[in-house]
Amino acid sequence: MNCWKLTIEYDGSRYSGWAEQTNARTVMGELRKAVEIFLGARAEIAGSGRTDAGVHAGAQVAHVKAEVKRRIAPEQFLRIVNEELPYDIAVLSIEEAPARFHARHDAKARRYVYQISTRKDAFSKKYVWWVKAPLDIKAMSEAASLAAGRHNFVRFRAKDEARPNESTIVEVHSSQIVVQDSLILFRIEASHFLWRMVRRLAGCIVKVGLGELTVEQFDQLLANRGPAHDVAAWTAPAAGLFLDSVTYPD
Repeated sequence: MNCWKLTIEYDGSRYSGWAEQTNARTVMGELRKAVEIFLGARAEIAGSGRTDAGVHAGAQVAHVKAEVKRRIAPEQFLRIVNEELPYDIAVLSIEEAPARFHARHDAKARRYVYQISTRKDAFSKKYVWWVKAPLDIKAMSEAASLAAGRHNFVRFRAKDEARPNESTIVEVHSSQIVVQDSLILFRIEASHFLWRMVRRLAGCIVKVGLGELTVEQFDQLLANRGPAHDVAAWTAPAAGLFLDSVTYPD
């Protein structure tokens, strides 16, 4: 069995997420078509994680496994797959991997970045959440830092029919706010993420920045205490979210 590790970037605006669906256009579906054209064989493909409709990736990782009798040069594989892919999906690298490599199961951590814009930007509407009201950066930073550590994120997840029994305990390695000119970046790295967890965290942190939720109330949400706020209604738009990197054992 031949196996390759692919690193991919994509603009998710035109797609119904990463994972293949029967009646929808997805990033993985487009990748499959391009890969199987080159290999001339059916392939097993899996990503390091699923991204929702409209969510982007700077470095999604996927594995491709197929039975191919001829020798495959990774540089030729990369060139032809990129020629076949739509303009908004690009494979950054392809390398041979052990047959047992699995893009999702072997990943140690994933990092996401959520981009909040404090001004209207003519060129980046598809990639940011423009929040028009003033934001308290200090309070947002304090709230974001509280997400680091081991928590039960049950209040921040959406019902996931694909993984109904998934544990809601997540180890967050780092969580912070970084300001770059007119952008406020929420950066979070964890062992894994629950469905819509990052967008709901981002939405709550913006609520803190707007003064509509206190840092103490945000801390109570993390601890599953206090009022049952409608966190789902505060889910941040998909446009601002990027899968930034995936880490594997050395």
